Amino acid sequence: MPLSPSELQAATKAIGNAQRILMVPHANVDADGLSSALACYSVFTQLGKDCTVICPDTLPESLDFLPNFKHLTQSISSDQQFVITLDTSGGMELDTLRYTVEENKVNIIVTPKKGTLKEKDISFLSTGSSFDLLVVVDSAELSLLGSFYTDNIDLFSTTPILNIDHHISNTRFGQLTLIDPTAASATEVLYSWFMTEPKWKEMVTADIATLLLTGLITDTRSFQNPNTTPRSLEVAANLLDLGARQQEIIQHIYKTKPLSTLKIWGRALNRIQMDPDARIVWSSVSREDLTEMGATSKETAGLLDELISTIPDADVHVLFTEIEEGGFKASMRSSVTVDVNRAAGRLFGGGGHARAAGFKVKQYGNFQLKVVECIQQLKTEMQSQRHEADSPERALPVPMRTGEAQKQAIKPDATTGETASVEMKKTESVTTDIVSKLAKP
Repeated sequence: MPLSPSELQAATKAIGNAQRILMVPHANVDADGLSSALACYSVFTQLGKDCTVICPDTLPESLDFLPNFKHLTQSISSDQQFVITLDTSGGMELDTLRYTVEENKVNIIVTPKKGTLKEKDISFLSTGSSFDLLVVVDSAELSLLGSFYTDNIDLFSTTPILNIDHHISNTRFGQLTLIDPTAASATEVLYSWFMTEPKWKEMVTADIATLLLTGLITDTRSFQNPNTTPRSLEVAANLLDLGARQQEIIQHIYKTKPLSTLKIWGRALNRIQMDPDARIVWSSVSREDLTEMGATSKETAGLLDELISTIPDADVHVLFTEIEEGGFKASMRSSVTVDVNRAAGRLFGGGGHARAAGFKVKQYGNFQLKVVECIQQLKTEMQSQRHEADSPERALPVPMRTGEAQKQAIKPDATTGETASVEMKKTESVTTDIVSKLAKP
């Protein structure tokens, strides 16, 4: 559902009250996630905020044309300081101070020159996180931030989070949310937010418009995907009026590819298989293929779109790709007759959108045999969905309360921002006292 005025107002107030803001997209970042984070950085710095924008993994060279790309960082330093204070007001004078480390314990040894040091004279202070607000973009679950999240759990547990996303499978983590599943991209959500604030609207430069249009173009595949809406086209037109550089985006995203990418795409296209009766098309890229072609698993991004355009006469298209960290990811697209979000969730604990979803499998023996097994499961699920659609006695779904669908939705994948590994576990966000803190003027 579209963003409500109260959600927009609360998010704007949170930005106004914060001074140090951290922006972060999902790991294995795509153009929409990175553009969203950089767009937030560009606007918030104009508001006088001290901003840090994180790219949780390797900086994608294919996106280095994005404005403010040079400001990306891959980690944050630990700003926490634990201070031990000795009160000398009782007449104690310090002679020496030293420490030893024994059996994983640090012993701080204080030798008074005069007087006596007592337990009541010792106090402790932790400075905690230096960030006032975390802005997480294009990520349906915190675990999708990968190692950046697991390495900084204390930060995410103690700092208010603004969750900005467009995936229906978003788990609605954080104290504040701007989630619009009707939006085609996270940048479209940001556009709606920026345009509601008159001061912010004036800050949308040609560079920011280019960032917002990049996310919209890539997540709709140049407005070819079914998630394209009249609103998406209207937003794109307005961004062009604001100076968005469409041809620059097209040139870097679609017309500039390294030789290794072209080679791995050729291998996958040569391996296309189809079951015409089930109306499913698939291909696969193994770890051996990647090594032989000198490519990485990230270079298969966009390959599924080529698969669809090569064989459009199918209801489901699937691309299986082994990934460097272990296991494989599967990305799916479908026609209106099959809900791949439902299929990914039922079968593999994945998710995403009805027309675009995916999943990950961590453990298996032979990659190609596991691909065949997954295809058989998908074919059975497709048949089941068609049978349900044709059944005159099909029960109508029970309406869900606002937010209930997102809470029940399946987790998204760190490789695309759309799906999730079956091994991921949900982590509750800490909300105690933070909401009341944000509500203060």
